[in-house]
Amino acid sequence: MSQPPGQQPPQGGFGAPYDPPPGAYPPAAGPYHQPGPYGQQPQPGYGYGYPPQMPPGQQPTGQQPPQPGGPRPGGRFRGRSGRVVGAALAVVLLAGGGIWYATGPDGGSGKPAAGGHSSAAPAPAPTGSGQQGTADGDSGISPDAEAEAVNEQLKPGESKVGWLQKGGVDLPRNGSDVFGPWIVGDTVVKAMYRTVSGYSVADGTRKWSLRLPATVCAAPSQATADGRIVLGIEGSTASDASCDNVQMVDLTTGRAGWRKEFVRTGAWDGLSDVAMAINGDTVTVGRTSRTDAFRVSDGKVVFGKLPGNCQPFGFASGPVAVAATSCQTAADDHKEQQVQRIDPATGKVRWTYKVKKGWQVDRFYSADPLVVSLKQPEKWAILVLNSDGTYRTQLSGGPGDYGPKCDDDLMTLGKNLDNCMGVAADANTFYLPTKVVPGKKGDRNKVVAFDLTTGKPRWTADSPVGQPVMPMRTEAGKLLMYAAPARNKGGAILSLPATGGTPRTVQRHPAAGSSMERGFFDPRVLYTGGRTLLMQTRISGITDGDEIEMRSMVAFGP
Repeated sequence: MSQPPGQQPPQGGFGAPYDPPPGAYPPAAGPYHQPGPYGQQPQPGYGYGYPPQMPPGQQPTGQQPPQPGGPRPGGRFRGRSGRVVGAALAVVLLAGGGIWYATGPDGGSGKPAAGGHSSAAPAPAPTGSGQQGTADGDSGISPDAEAEAVNEQLKPGESKVGWLQKGGVDLPRNGSDVFGPWIVGDTVVKAMYRTVSGYSVADGTRKWSLRLPATVCAAPSQATADGRIVLGIEGSTASDASCDNVQMVDLTTGRAGWRKEFVRTGAWDGLSDVAMAINGDTVTVGRTSRTDAFRVSDGKVVFGKLPGNCQPFGFASGPVAVAATSCQTAADDHKEQQVQRIDPATGKVRWTYKVKKGWQVDRFYSADPLVVSLKQPEKWAILVLNSDGTYRTQLSGGPGDYGPKCDDDLMTLGKNLDNCMGVAADANTFYLPTKVVPGKKGDRNKVVAFDLTTGKPRWTADSPVGQPVMPMRTEAGKLLMYAAPARNKGGAILSLPATGGTPRTVQRHPAAGSSMERGFFDPRVLYTGGRTLLMQTRISGITDGDEIEMRSMVAFGP
């Protein structure tokens, strides 16, 4: 089926359009780590996922802006050019959600963040307020009062609103992407505009806040095991600044560490997205034509452009560095691609899987086992590789019209290759949701479990009526999912056994808070220690000060 030029590849069903190149090997097990968006390594009680799409009429237009012409390894250009596209979007109000996207000049207006620090000033030492709802411009009901009002109406079996946070930062007219959350011990951390803040997981009080010298423009999905992150930031506060600096931040203390600049040369590099990942003590900053790698502990350059005409343009975070690589075959042609395992400490290639010509490596849905999304303009395939990089199988069949959510679906600036929601895997099974289907009694979708040995569906399970679900992760032989809230019904964390069946409720969110929860459009979702945490992926407003009041995070549970 054809599609209008410039739109995303079809996100529906996939068959068997991808024929593996000669030389496929039999299956072999391997110790990969499943990539996960904005979290630490999987641990009991921890998870993530996006809720499904909003009902018709509650969804913003322009979710997939037209792409500039020309091929791009990994799918598409955006970078600074994408911010211009975003700035041209019409004002859209999400009905019932209170989320606005506003037209206006470029986002780098240089307005100071809350607290009055100059946007060009060096980052001060972190400070902690220990309070909620104290941001500048607070003129409405406080988050504490709103949470209390919901909790007074709790029904049996519902979890309370543990805490609620608002944006709290003065932003440019076009708002800001929100990066994170990252969990480090008892602290949850988010980065937005020129501020990184840490909050208590238990009660939401702010533990520290760090002012950055420029706007955050990219971030890895995971921090290091000892709680450090390296953020991509712009080189200055000018409106035309490029995303060409990296800043280390200790997420435990909230203190800034080293800062380095990386060079972006040529049109391909200058316009492409920045894809970041952390593998051990190495952070990689991938673009269309190359990747730069730095040591997280001290900022030392680990490697840059590798020998030959094949260069990695993005990695999946985790203990094993799996990379998507593009091989330039002509001056403006980057369509021969590979999946590689690369030693993050040296840049040495351990193995290479050559993708069939014409296909692009789009995403790493999982790295343990290794499940790769491949795209053509009008085709989609999901490839499964062995631990040594040899072909295992590809997925096919099922109900089709699948709906995982990645950065591009959310109009966020970064495009990490391991940052998709609605995908989960264990050693033998891979889970995908279908897109949401409206119904008279409420919207629904399905979850499909695929056998990773045969590539065929094992079973399909329906979501609850009115509450479409998105897989988050697997734990103890079960699939954890986030169920979207409905009118007068709160969201929930559900589980399914590996054999399928009817979902079981793990945590039910309060019905009295359903309107508030529905206001979190396509949030990132964590489930840890019996708590569910929702965080907006973008904060914006229609008038000055709206972004300060907009609810940015909410926790349900003890």
